[in-house]
Amino acid sequence: MNSKSRTPEYVLRDKYRNPKETLDFFGIKRNMKIIELQPSGGNSPGGWYTEILAPYLKENGLLIAAHFNPRESEWRAKMRRSYEERIKYEINFSKIKMTVLSMPPQQLTEDNTIDMVLTFRNLHNWLKSGYLKEVLEVSFNSLKHGGVFGVVEHRAPESFDLSKMKTTGYVTESLTIKMAEQVGFVLLEKSEINANKLDTKIHPKGVWTLPPTLKLGKQDKKKYLEIGESDRMTLKFIKP
Repeated sequence: MNSKSRTPEYVLRDKYRNPKETLDFFGIKRNMKIIELQPSGGNSPGGWYTEILAPYLKENGLLIAAHFNPRESEWRAKMRRSYEERIKYEINFSKIKMTVLSMPPQQLTEDNTIDMVLTFRNLHNWLKSGYLKEVLEVSFNSLKHGGVFGVVEHRAPESFDLSKMKTTGYVTESLTIKMAEQVGFVLLEKSEINANKLDTKIHPKGVWTLPPTLKLGKQDKKKYLEIGESDRMTLKFIKP
């Protein structure tokens, strides 16, 4: 959390993303082998959670970044290159192992070898692409028995149907749990660490109306800054 290599703009978001509390809830340990699924690459320089995970695991554990397949689009290729550049030049990133999370997904690493798989605010993208179940399957396969699947995602009201989830970027807890259980996961615990009761979930540009994206620009900016970042579910699953 206190790594000097963290991007200052990222540190300012700790009050919304609660990284220490979130990782403690998931049960992280320094000697773990962990996969981070598609680490944030949309906002340069990317890797919000990587900046915390990489130095924490560097000496005794292993961080595997399951990043975009560069063949799928130029944007994905650009995001992956940017992330790989950080691995080359940042000492805390030097031991990160790269793999690919393609759409459709394929095996992430050798099955039954990983202690923890983490995903932060990605489910809505995989739901929209139609590959959420497949991502859950390859994550499940990679984990050891007793391994943890940690999820943080924008939380939709239970009244949202599938179409509304895809357009707003919010996903219901019930759908997340149902799909995870379908591939074999068992829900161990929920947390309200990343909840935000000020988030109504009804915004002109979906979740991207809120910070950090602020899709409307200056329009009602003060209003959305006062709301803060999205209301998020935090779910801890295990592979039995």
